[in-house]
Amino acid sequence: MNKEIDEEILDIEKVEIKKKTKKRPFRKLFFIIILILIITVIYARYVGTTGLIVKEYSINNKNVTKGYDGFKIVHFSDFHYGRTTGMDELKNLVEKINLTKPDIVIFTGDFIDKDVKISDQEMSKIIEELKKINSIYGNYYVNGNHDLKFDKFYEMFETSNFINLNNTYDVIYNKSNEALLLSGLSTNKSTDFLDELFENSSFVYKINIMHYPDYFNSIKKYDFDLILAGHSHNGQVRIPFYGAIVTPTLAKNYYKPYYKIDNTDFYISSGIGTSSYNFRLFNRPSFNLYRLNCIK
Repeated sequence: MNKEIDEEILDIEKVEIKKKTKKRPFRKLFFIIILILIITVIYARYVGTTGLIVKEYSINNKNVTKGYDGFKIVHFSDFHYGRTTGMDELKNLVEKINLTKPDIVIFTGDFIDKDVKISDQEMSKIIEELKKINSIYGNYYVNGNHDLKFDKFYEMFETSNFINLNNTYDVIYNKSNEALLLSGLSTNKSTDFLDELFENSSFVYKINIMHYPDYFNSIKKYDFDLILAGHSHNGQVRIPFYGAIVTPTLAKNYYKPYYKIDNTDFYISSGIGTSSYNFRLFNRPSFNLYRLNCIK
């Protein structure tokens, strides 16, 4: 009788051991997943938001004349000063832009983050740095949605010697007197000026800048050679082989780094700072450098 009881107890113990053994691999897997998530979050916050990459693109277009062959355009966007960027990042940006020796510099909005307040003294320091950006033909900007929350945004950029292209345009002439168009859309877009502009004007090359990428369809009919935008960050958090996890409103249709649509080269900056959440994953801070190439 005792022997039978001992055998039953032994069987029960064996079953319990098997159950525990089965649970252990799942526990290990669970802790490994949690550890990977923690490391990923730490990386995205403290590593992914640092550094500055220069993304270089060659633009081969039949409308680029010999007079504009090699023309260099620097495009930066979405600095979001005050979240994961500050004065040190701005100084680094200015230094790297100047090293490229650009013909023009373009900013496509969201310089001061909407949740950040800066003093007049800090604004003066920002202006001092932005003034150091050197280009041959000029520096241009349009506003972003965050800029609307900062009542001294326009004062800051115009004092920094940037030219306002919100719903307006400028024309650059090279040594051969060939006209290159630079137009821009504000976040409160109006295309009336473009209708009037294209009625009686001819340009060898046409560029438009804007903050919201999804405004593209509103200006597609004008057949721009080059369009530059920001806002999407190309998705602050990206996963390999999948891409952006989340993109903001008005960056749902167009958010990737590049699109070729008919005759238009359409580039969207991945930006430098962070918006809404202080993470960047597989998407380091960057600005773009474009070189126009004559292919005739």
